[in-house]
Amino acid sequence: MKIENIRPDQIEAKSFEIIGDILGEKKLDPRYEAVIKRCIHTSADFEYADSLYFTEGIIETIQEAIRNGAYIVTDTRMAQSGINKKRIEAYGGQVRCFIADEDVAEEAKARGVTRSLVSMEKAAKLDRPVIFAIGNAPTALFSICDLVKAGKLSPAAVIGVPVGFVNVVESKEKLIELGVPAIVARGRKGGSNIAAAIVNAIQYQIKE
Repeated sequence: MKIENIRPDQIEAKSFEIIGDILGEKKLDPRYEAVIKRCIHTSADFEYADSLYFTEGIIETIQEAIRNGAYIVTDTRMAQSGINKKRIEAYGGQVRCFIADEDVAEEAKARGVTRSLVSMEKAAKLDRPVIFAIGNAPTALFSICDLVKAGKLSPAAVIGVPVGFVNVVESKEKLIELGVPAIVARGRKGGSNIAAAIVNAIQYQIKE
């Protein structure tokens, strides 16, 4: 096997070139191509070419929210760490995660619920629009859905890509049925890295 000598600054471009070659004649919706390819780049999983669900106008919706200084709230520190913050903070936004907050842990224990659920309730009280990027906890998606139905939350958008086996598919389908602006990885696949990749793919397309 021949090993290519590629400069570090060329690796990502070469990776996307390989992804395009493997996809071959498969046609991707040009509105979502950058997001799909970045998910594949992050995971080396080509199923994302078929499993990602987008509500109409979602890319523009998220970009506009970022321009307006929206907070991005994640369900894990990993997703929070993986999101490029420079542009988001330049617009006045922040990337927040409440999962490890002491008040969240105490309330979750007292109520016998998950910290993910309580952290979404805390996010609903923020004083500005929120983009949710959920890559791990289906209970976070259920919490968001319940808050929306109760009239306590109107998210700018929800990226719903939790990974796993228990209530994962159900939480994603419930989010889709809710009809809020969303990107969803249908099925069991996803993850914090995918949630971060989607946010990054969208913000990298913002034109100054």
